[in-house]
Amino acid sequence: MAKDKPRLARLTAIITQLQSKRLVTARDIADKHNISIRTVYRDIRTLEQSGIPVITEEGRGYTIMKGYNLPPIMFSEEEANALITAEQIIRNNPDQSLIKAYKSATEKIRSTMRYTQKEKVDLLSRRLQVRNYNLDNPGSDHLIKIQTAIIEYRLVSIKYHSLQNKSTERQIEPFALVQTQENWVLIAHCRLREDFRSFRLDCIKELKVHDETFDPHDISLEKYFEELSKKWTNP
Repeated sequence: MAKDKPRLARLTAIITQLQSKRLVTARDIADKHNISIRTVYRDIRTLEQSGIPVITEEGRGYTIMKGYNLPPIMFSEEEANALITAEQIIRNNPDQSLIKAYKSATEKIRSTMRYTQKEKVDLLSRRLQVRNYNLDNPGSDHLIKIQTAIIEYRLVSIKYHSLQNKSTERQIEPFALVQTQENWVLIAHCRLREDFRSFRLDCIKELKVHDETFDPHDISLEKYFEELSKKWTNP
């Protein structure tokens, strides 16, 4: 029976992993749990036999049937502490929309915790303080909308007041977000300049997400920074 415990813990972790992404490959599972591909196949078969509706997409990976609800996940003490630490970091973030959304999410997460675990995370909350940002700097309230625009490829209109005291109106195609020690920075393709530009979120005075969509940009964030570095070194 003792030998079954590690495998039971792994099977539970695999279920969590399958819930966390649209599609998980056998290699993803093998690497995460330090097991062979053959063991992955055996574990997936065990989950199927126990009634978990795992769908196999040939040549691609695994997913759990849409709409299937598993019992609430129980967090380990270390995982709960990590969530509370992240909560403190985000509370000290300059974007109000992120703070509101994360607070709502953590309230739902706390509702699944055992009573004794709630007491411990409450204690940690009172004993933890994170200081990363100068909260005297202007904040923003656009991050969550921009995140949605990025993943749905939606056109965005902004009124922007730069640090050089210039005001412009732009139509942009959001591409990526970068967090700095001062604020969040949006990287987007600007239709006015016909090129990628960076916009500080605290300088965006008005923002509107349109129903109009754009074609995904054929470049990764890593490639973008690589190209940017070339421009700086070869002006």
